[in-house]
Amino acid sequence: MRLERRSLLLAAATGAATVASGTATAAAAPVAAAPRTRGPVVIGHRGAAGWRPEHTAASYTHAVETGADWIEPDLVPTKDHELVVRHENEISQTTDVAARPEFADRHTTKTVDGRQVTGWFTEDFTLAELRTLRAVERLPAVRNRNTVFDGRERILTFQEVVDLARRLSKTHGRTVAVFPETKHPTYFRSIGLPLEPKLAAAVRRNRLGRRECVVQSFEPTSLARIAAERLGVPLWQALGTTGGPYDLVSSGDPTTYRDMMSPAGLARIAAYADWIGPDKSSVAGTSLVTDAHAAGLRIGPYTFRAENQYLPARFRRGSGANDFGDAFAEYALYYDMGVDAVVTDFPDLAVSARRN
Repeated sequence: MRLERRSLLLAAATGAATVASGTATAAAAPVAAAPRTRGPVVIGHRGAAGWRPEHTAASYTHAVETGADWIEPDLVPTKDHELVVRHENEISQTTDVAARPEFADRHTTKTVDGRQVTGWFTEDFTLAELRTLRAVERLPAVRNRNTVFDGRERILTFQEVVDLARRLSKTHGRTVAVFPETKHPTYFRSIGLPLEPKLAAAVRRNRLGRRECVVQSFEPTSLARIAAERLGVPLWQALGTTGGPYDLVSSGDPTTYRDMMSPAGLARIAAYADWIGPDKSSVAGTSLVTDAHAAGLRIGPYTFRAENQYLPARFRRGSGANDFGDAFAEYALYYDMGVDAVVTDFPDLAVSARRN
C-alpha cells in the first residue's frame, strides 16, 4: 500500500473524514479486485427480497438457487454485541416483535442518524431474545404473496449467513460471495457497539478472501476502519440521492453524495474503495458509469425491482402500482450502459436478462 493511501485511510478512521472531502488526494488503484462473473455481477438484495421475506435463510437460498452471485446481509448489533442481519436496527416491520407482549416494554423512540425513530431496536435485545422472534414480510401491501412465509424464519447472525453462503457454494459448484453492509456505523459507535471490529473478526475467523466477501457502507469512515484492518477484501462506497454520509454530516463536513459522484469525488473514492454503489436514478442519463470507470472504480447501482412503482414510466405495464412491469427492459438498459453489477430484489430476473 502506498504511503499516501495508508495515511488517507488512517486519517478517515480517526474521524477526519477526508476520504470524501475536497482535501483528500487520490492514490493508487485499490489493491483488491472484486469477485467476477460473466457479465454484470448479480447481487441478491437482502437475498431474494422480491420472493421471500428479506434477510432470511429462505431469501438467501432462493437468491442463490436462481443464480445470484453475491448475497447482501445488512449488519446491526445486538445488546450483547453480536452481528445480526436486518435492514434496520428498528425491527417492527421485519419481525413479529410488536405481537410479543413480553417485549412490550422495549418499545421506545431513539434518534438514529439525526432522525427520530420509534419502535423496537436490535441493540436493546440479546441474541438469545432476538432468536425467539420470527421474520415477516417488510412490504406486505406490495408483496402480499410473501406473507405466506411470515413466522417461518428466525433472525440470522452474520456468521450463519457466511456458513449458508459456503454451503450453497458447495451445493451449486460456484463461489457465492457475501456482501455485508455496515448500517448506521456512526450511531452504533456512539453507543459503544462498533460494527467494524466485529465484522473484521468474522472475516478473519472465516478466512474470507476477495472472492468471498465485499464490504459496503454509506459512511466512508466505516470503510476506512475496515481498510485499516488490512483484510484484503474489496470495499464498496454506497451513495445516496440526497444529502451526504452521516459520518461526514455529523463531523461538519459539507461533502454531499452529489459531490462524491463528480469526477473529482470519484477520484477521491478510488483512493480507498474498489466500487461505488449509487441509486439507479443517479446513473440513467448521466456519465456516471464512464466517470467511475475512468477513475478505476466498478459500479453497481441499486435497487432493481419488478413492480411498476419502482420502474421508469416507459417500462410499466398494466394499471396497478404493484403489477410487474417490463423489468427485463430496465436490466437491458443498464447492462448496455456498462454497469459492473446490479443490486436486485429479483436476482432470477437479473440473471435471465444477463443471458440475452
